[in-house]
Amino acid sequence: MRSVLFEYPPQAFFGKTLPKIKIYEYAHPPASVKKLFVRQIDQIVWQYKLAPETLKLPATPAVSEIQVFRITLKEDAVKPEVLRCIDMAIACPLIFELLFENQCKVKAAFKRPNESDPSKRVVSEYIESDWLPQDTKRSPLPVALDLGMLYEQLLAPMIPFTARAGERLGQRLERVSLIRAKQREVERCQSRLQKEKQFNRKVEINAELRILKQELEALSQ
Repeated sequence: MRSVLFEYPPQAFFGKTLPKIKIYEYAHPPASVKKLFVRQIDQIVWQYKLAPETLKLPATPAVSEIQVFRITLKEDAVKPEVLRCIDMAIACPLIFELLFENQCKVKAAFKRPNESDPSKRVVSEYIESDWLPQDTKRSPLPVALDLGMLYEQLLAPMIPFTARAGERLGQRLERVSLIRAKQREVERCQSRLQKEKQFNRKVEINAELRILKQELEALSQ
């Protein structure tokens, strides 16, 4: 996997603690998600602000700024509902650095304006890196002509599948969603096969499983 931990420039440092109550005020999460916040999140720090005035890169219509949040966790995982709540509370794209017991994981969703209503945002499924030691050497920020290009280069290393020729980031992430859905179909089919007792039905399910695996392989290439 390519580098996912980047050295953000000191002029982009923001370093403000973000109270959970502020997220609740803007996102209006249900009680179940608030409970997840309490159980899973220790602290949220708005660590860096990547913007025209801090990076000297022009904004684009889709990416006016990129915010980097460092979230200290109480356990080694955080539910997507929690991160989506934060994403829905803040309009611009977010990069999450999750910290737990001297380990760091980068996680993010591709966020873009809704084509039918630019005041709203569309948020993809989340992609993530592996857990890395917090003292892992960070790489310089990728070279980019604008914030939109920078955003794509910050997300791309977390996508586990190679891009196809001419495939844009949004298209690549749509394929990630299709691959994950197909993987779930394969797992369900395998589970049915293990439980099935009748030979004839096993043959039928095996044939179905072969087709699903072929479809998964085609999506992954």
